[in-house]
Amino acid sequence: MSEMAMFFGESRYIEYKREVPKDSLKYMKSVVAFANGDGGQIIFGVEDNTEKVIGVPAETLFQTMDALTNAVTDSCEPMIIPNIMVREIDEKQIIIMEIMPGMERPYFIKSKGMINGTYIRTAGTTRPADQVILQELILEGRNKFFDQEPVWHGMVADYEIDALCRQLYEIALKNAKTAEQRQAVKRVTKNTLLSWGVLAERQHMVLPTNAYSMLTNTNGLPPLIQCAVFKTENRAIFVDRREITGTVQEQIEKALQYVLEKINMGARFHGIYREDVYELPPDSLRELIANAVVHRSYLEPAPIQIALFANRLEITSPGGLMRGVTVAKMKEGFSKIRNRALASAFAYMNIIEQWGSGIPRIMHECQEYGLPELEIIDLDGDMRVNLYRCTKAKTDQKTDQKTDQKTDQKTDQKTDQKTESNPILTDNEAAIWQILLQKPSCTQKEMAGILRWKPGKIKYHIRNLQAKGRIIRVGSHRKGYWQLVQPEK
Repeated sequence: MSEMAMFFGESRYIEYKREVPKDSLKYMKSVVAFANGDGGQIIFGVEDNTEKVIGVPAETLFQTMDALTNAVTDSCEPMIIPNIMVREIDEKQIIIMEIMPGMERPYFIKSKGMINGTYIRTAGTTRPADQVILQELILEGRNKFFDQEPVWHGMVADYEIDALCRQLYEIALKNAKTAEQRQAVKRVTKNTLLSWGVLAERQHMVLPTNAYSMLTNTNGLPPLIQCAVFKTENRAIFVDRREITGTVQEQIEKALQYVLEKINMGARFHGIYREDVYELPPDSLRELIANAVVHRSYLEPAPIQIALFANRLEITSPGGLMRGVTVAKMKEGFSKIRNRALASAFAYMNIIEQWGSGIPRIMHECQEYGLPELEIIDLDGDMRVNLYRCTKAKTDQKTDQKTDQKTDQKTDQKTDQKTESNPILTDNEAAIWQILLQKPSCTQKEMAGILRWKPGKIKYHIRNLQAKGRIIRVGSHRKGYWQLVQPEK
């Protein structure tokens, strides 16, 4: 079998060249892009469109390897030392030049300078780094974080520091879920804020950092959060919107409350006891919003967007995946901090729990809720998380509503409602009605299992619900479902 099966097209980590270009600039851009990212390989002797092995002339193989090494070390700043290998495939030699991720970012082409010569890798292409990405690379190279950078707008007064410390302490107590967690909350001080990077000490002066500005809503930070509701599964029909301002901790709570106002409320039954529940898990909603706030890039002025569609909640935040982070790793619990000071403050305030456990915990909670799997998308500079709602039963209903039988039953429904407007349901009837609200196709046997009732009791209350005009059977006994009739307001 040919080893050609190894090649699957260019990607974020692989680039093919049919031959070694005479103009080194044609591959040097990708060299610095790989060094500024997660590393990668440039493979010479393979066509980029067909992945066909062409090979590198054997008589000049070693001279070519030396020339590649010299070109890279001479052309890049800081210096990049490639790892060059030879491999034989189909009796032809190819050259593999491996570039490791660099620690002295940004890497750029000397002749073009830092501003014009810095490149990054996106999917299977190399492109120039814009100003925002360049700033982020500079911070990474200095092992600095944007939120810990001082704001040179004067010192912070002691009374302002004390006020912030008290506020953080009160929020931490409020968010504590257990008595043990409350007892573990200790008061923060100026020194605590300095250790986190919320404050910075320069020349015997205590200065605010960008994190301080975001925690106090000063110096133009943080950017607002845009929330919106759309009627369908796209942005065609706009229903409502709200712009969330304030401190980062206030924005999280306001955005969460907005979503909770707009999603549906259902119920769970434990025996005869009813528990009201949201259609989406509130703890997961809070953590997803908090993650968007703490992990976004604040070098980008764009707002976080939270959009509620008919089938999903969509949260989009500026700033792509950090170096070394992939969607698969995130789902396994891997986490990398973009804003270290904010992360420390959020952990103290019990807004975010253990590092790395958030996404796996959210995925587990969605599974317990019976929701589709959480979707995480890298949008080339932005991150998007989709939390899908349970809409299959509703979609099936809408399809069946097109039938003549459905039209006839709508007429019957209106007649029943006129005869008995807003009939009051008993607790047992309400229990069945709520189950059917979540799953209209639920069988009487399944209902009996959920409620732990005898089949005869289920049949009795089903007949009562039909008599009151609150449920209507659509389709056959085996393949049909229950249409639920909402009471008139």
